Amino acid sequence: MFQSYLTDNQIKFHFIPPRSPNFGGLWEAAVKSTKHHLKRVLNQRHLTYEEFYSILTQVEAVLNSRPITPLSNDPFDLEALTPGHFLIGRVLTAVPQKPLLESKPNYVKRYHLTQQIFQHFWSRWVKEYLHLLQQRTKWQTGNPRLDVGTMVLMKEDNLPPMFWPLGRIIEVHPGSDSIVRVVSVKTKNGVFKRAISKICVLPMNESLN
Repeated sequence: MFQSYLTDNQIKFHFIPPRSPNFGGLWEAAVKSTKHHLKRVLNQRHLTYEEFYSILTQVEAVLNSRPITPLSNDPFDLEALTPGHFLIGRVLTAVPQKPLLESKPNYVKRYHLTQQIFQHFWSRWVKEYLHLLQQRTKWQTGNPRLDVGTMVLMKEDNLPPMFWPLGRIIEVHPGSDSIVRVVSVKTKNGVFKRAISKICVLPMNESLN
Protein backbone atom coordinates (compact mmCIF):
# COMPACT_ATOMS: atom_id res chain seq x y z
CA MET A 1 0.00 0.00 0.00
CA PHE A 2 2.85 2.37 0.84
CA GLN A 3 4.58 1.66 -2.46
CA SER A 4 1.33 2.21 -4.35
CA TYR A 5 0.87 5.59 -2.68
CA LEU A 6 4.40 6.66 -3.64
CA THR A 7 3.88 5.46 -7.21
CA ASP A 8 0.50 7.14 -7.63
CA ASN A 9 1.86 10.47 -6.37
CA GLN A 10 5.17 10.13 -8.24
CA ILE A 11 7.18 10.54 -5.04
CA LYS A 12 10.88 9.79 -5.28
CA PHE A 13 13.50 9.84 -2.51
CA HIS A 14 17.01 11.17 -3.12
CA PHE A 15 19.50 10.11 -0.45
CA ILE A 16 22.89 11.62 0.32
CA PRO A 17 25.95 9.32 0.24
CA PRO A 18 26.71 7.36 3.44
CA ARG A 19 29.05 9.10 5.91
CA SER A 20 28.85 12.35 3.97
CA PRO A 21 27.03 14.85 6.22
CA ASN A 22 28.51 17.72 4.21
CA PHE A 23 25.92 16.85 1.52
CA GLY A 24 23.19 17.65 4.05
CA GLY A 25 23.62 21.40 3.89
CA LEU A 26 21.27 23.42 6.08
CA TRP A 27 19.69 20.54 8.01
CA GLU A 28 23.07 19.07 8.99
CA ALA A 29 24.10 22.51 10.22
CA ALA A 30 20.92 22.55 12.33
CA VAL A 31 21.81 19.14 13.79
CA LYS A 32 25.31 20.32 14.62
CA SER A 33 24.03 23.44 16.39
CA THR A 34 21.48 21.30 18.25
CA LYS A 35 24.19 19.10 19.72
CA HIS A 36 26.30 22.14 20.52
CA HIS A 37 23.61 23.98 22.49
CA LEU A 38 22.11 20.89 24.10
CA LYS A 39 25.47 20.01 25.61
CA ARG A 40 25.82 23.48 27.10
CA VAL A 41 22.34 23.88 28.53
CA LEU A 42 22.55 20.49 30.24
CA ASN A 43 25.81 21.63 31.85
CA GLN A 44 26.57 18.25 33.51
CA ARG A 45 23.26 18.24 35.35
CA HIS A 46 22.16 14.91 36.77
CA LEU A 47 18.77 14.11 35.24
CA THR A 48 16.63 11.03 35.49
CA TYR A 49 15.83 9.06 32.36
CA GLU A 50 12.31 10.50 32.27
CA GLU A 51 13.56 14.08 32.63
CA PHE A 52 16.19 13.68 29.92
CA TYR A 53 13.68 11.96 27.63
CA SER A 54 11.20 14.81 28.12
CA ILE A 55 13.81 17.42 27.19
CA LEU A 56 14.90 15.50 24.09
CA THR A 57 11.27 15.09 23.00
CA GLN A 58 10.68 18.83 23.26
CA VAL A 59 13.93 19.56 21.40
CA GLU A 60 12.80 17.16 18.67
CA ALA A 61 9.49 19.01 18.43
CA VAL A 62 11.34 22.33 18.05
CA LEU A 63 13.45 20.98 15.19
CA ASN A 64 10.39 19.53 13.46
CA SER A 65 8.42 22.77 13.83
CA ARG A 66 10.88 24.97 11.93
CA PRO A 67 9.58 26.42 8.64
CA ILE A 68 11.30 25.08 5.52
CA THR A 69 9.61 26.72 2.55
CA PRO A 70 6.23 28.31 1.68
CA LEU A 71 3.42 25.85 1.00
CA SER A 72 2.30 27.87 -2.02
CA ASN A 73 2.85 31.13 -3.87
CA ASP A 74 -0.55 32.46 -2.77
CA PRO A 75 0.11 35.90 -1.22
CA PHE A 76 -2.68 35.26 1.31
CA ASP A 77 -1.25 31.92 2.43
CA LEU A 78 0.78 32.42 5.62
CA GLU A 79 1.55 28.72 6.18
CA ALA A 80 4.97 27.17 5.61
CA LEU A 81 6.03 23.58 5.08
CA THR A 82 7.68 22.08 8.18
CA PRO A 83 9.16 18.66 9.02
CA GLY A 84 6.02 18.14 11.12
CA HIS A 85 3.94 17.97 7.94
CA PHE A 86 5.83 14.82 6.93
CA LEU A 87 5.29 13.28 10.38
CA ILE A 88 1.72 14.14 11.37
CA GLY A 89 0.45 16.10 8.37
CA ARG A 90 0.31 19.51 10.06
CA VAL A 91 2.31 22.06 12.03
CA LEU A 92 3.58 21.01 15.45
CA THR A 93 2.39 23.28 18.26
CA ALA A 94 3.03 23.66 21.99
CA VAL A 95 1.14 25.03 24.97
CA PRO A 96 2.60 28.39 26.12
CA GLN A 97 4.46 28.10 29.40
CA LYS A 98 5.62 30.48 32.08
CA PRO A 99 9.07 31.96 31.30
CA LEU A 100 11.63 30.34 33.59
CA LEU A 101 14.90 31.64 32.17
CA GLU A 102 15.52 33.97 35.10
CA SER A 103 14.57 31.48 37.82
CA LYS A 104 17.35 30.09 40.00
CA PRO A 105 17.77 26.36 39.28
CA ASN A 106 18.26 25.53 42.96
CA TYR A 107 14.84 26.85 43.85
CA VAL A 108 12.60 25.39 41.18
CA LYS A 109 10.84 22.06 41.07
CA ARG A 110 12.21 19.25 38.94
CA TYR A 111 9.55 19.75 36.28
CA HIS A 112 10.29 23.45 36.13
CA LEU A 113 13.98 22.63 35.91
CA THR A 114 13.45 20.55 32.76
CA GLN A 115 11.35 23.33 31.25
CA GLN A 116 14.01 25.88 32.14
CA ILE A 117 16.65 23.78 30.37
CA PHE A 118 14.39 23.48 27.33
CA GLN A 119 13.70 27.23 27.25
CA HIS A 120 17.43 27.95 27.47
CA PHE A 121 18.00 25.59 24.54
CA TRP A 122 15.30 27.31 22.47
CA SER A 123 16.62 30.82 23.15
CA ARG A 124 20.14 29.77 22.05
CA TRP A 125 19.27 27.50 19.14
CA VAL A 126 16.67 29.70 17.42
CA LYS A 127 19.11 32.64 17.21
CA GLU A 128 21.76 30.49 15.56
CA TYR A 129 19.27 28.85 13.22
CA LEU A 130 17.96 32.21 12.01
CA HIS A 131 21.53 33.37 11.51
CA LEU A 132 22.25 30.30 9.38
CA LEU A 133 19.06 30.90 7.42
CA GLN A 134 20.10 34.46 6.64
CA GLN A 135 23.61 33.37 5.64
CA ARG A 136 22.23 30.72 3.29
CA THR A 137 19.97 33.23 1.57
CA LYS A 138 22.69 35.85 1.28
CA TRP A 139 25.67 33.83 0.15
CA GLN A 140 24.15 31.09 -1.97
CA THR A 141 21.41 32.91 -3.86
CA GLY A 142 22.69 36.48 -3.93
CA ASN A 143 20.56 39.27 -2.51
CA PRO A 144 17.45 38.18 -0.59
CA ARG A 145 14.25 38.10 -2.62
CA LEU A 146 12.29 41.07 -1.39
CA ASP A 147 9.46 41.02 -3.91
CA VAL A 148 5.90 41.67 -2.81
CA GLY A 149 4.37 38.34 -1.79
CA THR A 150 7.63 36.78 -0.59
CA MET A 151 7.25 34.77 2.63
CA VAL A 152 9.57 35.80 5.44
CA LEU A 153 10.27 34.81 9.01
CA MET A 154 10.39 37.76 11.40
CA LYS A 155 13.20 37.93 13.95
CA GLU A 156 11.66 38.90 17.27
CA ASP A 157 13.06 38.87 20.80
CA ASN A 158 11.81 36.62 23.62
CA LEU A 159 9.64 34.38 21.45
CA PRO A 160 8.10 31.36 23.20
CA PRO A 161 9.31 27.93 22.07
CA MET A 162 8.02 26.66 18.71
CA PHE A 163 6.58 30.04 17.76
CA TRP A 164 7.60 31.14 14.28
CA PRO A 165 6.15 34.54 13.24
CA LEU A 166 5.64 34.13 9.49
CA GLY A 167 4.38 36.76 7.09
CA ARG A 168 4.30 38.00 3.52
CA ILE A 169 5.89 41.16 2.21
CA ILE A 170 3.12 43.49 1.05
CA GLU A 171 5.22 46.59 0.38
CA VAL A 172 8.89 47.47 -0.07
CA HIS A 173 10.39 50.82 0.90
CA PRO A 174 13.48 51.62 -1.21
CA GLY A 175 15.79 54.43 -0.14
CA SER A 176 17.05 57.33 -2.20
CA ASP A 177 19.62 54.95 -3.74
CA SER A 178 16.82 52.54 -4.82
CA ILE A 179 18.08 49.87 -2.39
CA VAL A 180 15.38 48.21 -0.29
CA ARG A 181 16.26 48.22 3.39
CA VAL A 182 12.76 48.31 4.91
CA VAL A 183 9.66 46.27 4.12
CA SER A 184 6.08 46.00 5.37
CA VAL A 185 5.12 42.47 6.40
CA LYS A 186 1.59 41.13 6.79
CA THR A 187 1.21 38.52 9.53
CA LYS A 188 -1.70 36.89 11.32
CA ASN A 189 -1.44 39.64 13.95
CA GLY A 190 -1.36 42.61 11.59
CA VAL A 191 1.05 44.54 9.40
CA PHE A 192 4.53 45.43 10.67
CA LYS A 193 7.34 47.49 9.17
CA ARG A 194 10.75 45.87 9.62
CA ALA A 195 14.32 46.40 8.46
CA ILE A 196 15.59 43.60 6.24
CA SER A 197 18.08 42.65 8.97
CA LYS A 198 15.08 41.68 11.12
CA ILE A 199 13.56 39.24 8.63
CA CYS A 200 14.67 35.96 7.07
CA VAL A 201 13.52 35.06 3.58
CA LEU A 202 12.45 31.41 3.50
CA PRO A 203 14.18 29.25 0.86
CA MET A 204 11.88 29.15 -2.14
CA ASN A 205 10.88 26.11 -4.13
CA GLU A 206 11.39 27.20 -7.72
CA SER A 207 8.36 25.17 -8.81
CA LEU A 208 6.17 27.60 -6.88
CA ASN A 209 7.30 30.56 -8.96
